[in-house]
Amino acid sequence: MKISVSPPPFPHAPVVVLIAGLGGSGSYWLPQIAVLEQEYQVVCYDQRGTGNNPADLPEGYSLAQMADELFLALAEAGIDRFAVVGHALGALVGLQLAVNRPQAVTALVCVNGWLKLNAHTRRCFQIRERLLHAGGAQAWVEAQPLFLYPADWMAARAPRMEAEEALAIAHFQGKNNLLRRLTALKQADFSRQVARIRCPVQVVCSADDLLVPAVCSTELHAALPVSQKVVIRQGGHACNVTDPDTFNPLLLNGLASLLHSRETVL
Repeated sequence: MKISVSPPPFPHAPVVVLIAGLGGSGSYWLPQIAVLEQEYQVVCYDQRGTGNNPADLPEGYSLAQMADELFLALAEAGIDRFAVVGHALGALVGLQLAVNRPQAVTALVCVNGWLKLNAHTRRCFQIRERLLHAGGAQAWVEAQPLFLYPADWMAARAPRMEAEEALAIAHFQGKNNLLRRLTALKQADFSRQVARIRCPVQVVCSADDLLVPAVCSTELHAALPVSQKVVIRQGGHACNVTDPDTFNPLLLNGLASLLHSRETVL
């Protein structure tokens, strides 16, 4: 699997791996990459079955496979210790890595993630699946911003929304791949595993997230052995995209705090 690894800004700079959500595209993190690269060696990638890592995903494709694929790609690049910043599905992949590879994950930032799928989130995905089956990629892509962004933010950026829509349709991952990745997401349940996570975790959520209610982050924070929680008042599910001026300092300060606390414990 192809990954993009930035040059380290200084010798032995910590590595930060960025993991996107269900869309799977590394470009999701564009509002953060330049800022992070000033202090970290940044790894970004398109998840298997998406973007520049095309593949037909098998039936029964799982979150554990997603985590193993990434871990193997990092090992092949000579990276054996890293912090993870994951959004939604990406946060779940981060949790899986922290459970399965505790020696590798130095810190974890979960943005709008969860322990197990909330009933409201499940309902949202059921509606989106019906749209996909009835209207194909066009319907899925057209509905997606409604779950990602605040209404006023979208209304003020109509040309951008149209451009993003056209790009998303042109690079659509395929119905089968999307459904198999979505199934893996819905089946994930860390309720019994999260207590095994020993790296420090920052839990970030948006109070106005339409897709993943903020209570999901509250539950995750309460279940983690070592964690801190930050609530962003507004920004929607994709708060790192809609309000990077708020999100980026929180992320930088959070990573610095997590990695310092890890050093102290070690």
